[in-house]
Amino acid sequence: MKIQRIIALLKMELKKVIREPAFLFLMLLFPAVLTLVFGVAFSDPELGMSFNAMAPGLFAYACIFIIMTVAQSFSDIREQGLLRRLNATPMTSGDFMGSQIISNMIIAMLQVLLVFILALPFGFSPSTNIGGILLAFLLMAIFSLSSVGLGLITATISKSSGTATGLSFIFILPQMFFGTFIPITNTTRPIAMVLPSYYATDAISSIYSGASLLSSNLLIDFAFVSIVSIIIVILGIILFKKFGNK
Repeated sequence: MKIQRIIALLKMELKKVIREPAFLFLMLLFPAVLTLVFGVAFSDPELGMSFNAMAPGLFAYACIFIIMTVAQSFSDIREQGLLRRLNATPMTSGDFMGSQIISNMIIAMLQVLLVFILALPFGFSPSTNIGGILLAFLLMAIFSLSSVGLGLITATISKSSGTATGLSFIFILPQMFFGTFIPITNTTRPIAMVLPSYYATDAISSIYSGASLLSSNLLIDFAFVSIVSIIIVILGIILFKKFGNK
C-alpha cells in the first residue's frame, strides 16, 4: 500500500462525486435537507421540543446514511470487475480499499459539518468549547468506519446496486429508530445497546450538553464506538474481498 496511489485514487473518487449530481444529492444534500425538514417541523418552542436534543441524532444519521452509498458504489465496482482489473496494474486492492474508506470518511465529515451549520439557525447551541466540537467530529469520523463496513457487507450479499439499496436499510433502520431519533425505553434499550449509533449519539449528546470530556460515560461511549467500528470495517473488507468480488 503506497500513499501516492491512495491519494491518486482518492482524488478520482472525490471528482466522481462532484461530477455526478445524483451521488452528490445522496451523499451531501440529503442530510442537509433532512436537517431543514426536522428543523422546521420540530424546533417550534410551542411544541415543547428542543433542537439541541434532536441534533445529535441527525449527526449520527449523516454517518449512518453512507451505508447505502457505499453499498451501491461497491456493487457497481463488482459489476464492472474493477478489483479484478487492478491485478494487472501496480495498484493493489489495499490501495483501492484505503482510498474508498478515506473518501467516504471525508464525505461523512462534510455531511456532519453541513448538519452542524444548518442546525444553528434552528436553535442548536452546543454547550462546549472548540475542543469538544473537534472531539465530536473525531468521534463521527470513527463512527463512519462502521457505516463503511456495513456498506461493504451489504454489497457482499447483494447481486446488484439496486438490491444493495434495499438491503442497506437492514442496517440503516435499526440504527435510525433505536440509536438516534427515537427516545430509548426500557423495552428498546437491550436492542439499542448493541448498536454503535446508540453510543455515538449518547457521546455527542454528552459533549454538546457540556459534560466533561474525560467523564467515564463519554470515555466508555468513545471506546465502544472505536472498537466496534474498527471491527466492522475490517470484517466488511474481508468479506467483500473474499465473497463480494465474484
